Amino acid sequence: MAERLIVALDLPDIEAAEAMVDHLDGVVSFFKIGLWLAFARGVDGLIERLIADGNRVFLDAKMHDIGETVAGGVARAAERGVSFLTVHAEPEVMRAAVRGRGSAPMRILAVTVLTSLGDAELAAMGYRLSARALVAMRARQAAECGMDGIIASAADNPEALRKEADTPGLMIVTPGIRPAGSEMNDHRRSATPAAAIANGADYLVVGRPITGAADPRSSAARIIAEMKEGAER
Repeated sequence: MAERLIVALDLPDIEAAEAMVDHLDGVVSFFKIGLWLAFARGVDGLIERLIADGNRVFLDAKMHDIGETVAGGVARAAERGVSFLTVHAEPEVMRAAVRGRGSAPMRILAVTVLTSLGDAELAAMGYRLSARALVAMRARQAAECGMDGIIASAADNPEALRKEADTPGLMIVTPGIRPAGSEMNDHRRSATPAAAIANGADYLVVGRPITGAADPRSSAARIIAEMKEGAER
């Protein structure tokens, strides 16, 4: 179960990220690098060190551009040896991402609807669909485009979503995870680790409840324990 926990290294600098990785050694072996660190000095070294030490890397790039640009970016990411990469869930973008990946083992995930967005926020942006309906539509499109999986909230109920979208083999990676009793922060569609696993999430992405804890190592261990409880439901 520990291999299904991805810790988001959303920290102020590379030094803080490296210290967090060291602190979690032996408990967590999968780390997400997103926009907090993507442009920081030394991020290349961090990626190389993580992989060389036997960790897996989730590069949360959220690529969103014309097809050829996305294909080129995905190809470069594949060369780095990262395990997961995100692109936005638009058909042209997803098809280009699959093309750019080629035969590399890297898995490509489509960002459906950010967990900070609910129905009201989507309506204000001009979307006519609810968050749930939009996620389901994009899940179907992701499968049709040959994507490995999607990013979707636990509130979207991953197992029910697979059935609704008729995509039984689609991998679902779930952010917005908050242990029972913790603050939701800027997530509007969140769930506990146990509930997310019980509802069919394949991987959980957790940031602040671990990286902002007084004892990140113990916090990660508790979340893994909650995930195991969810698997037994």
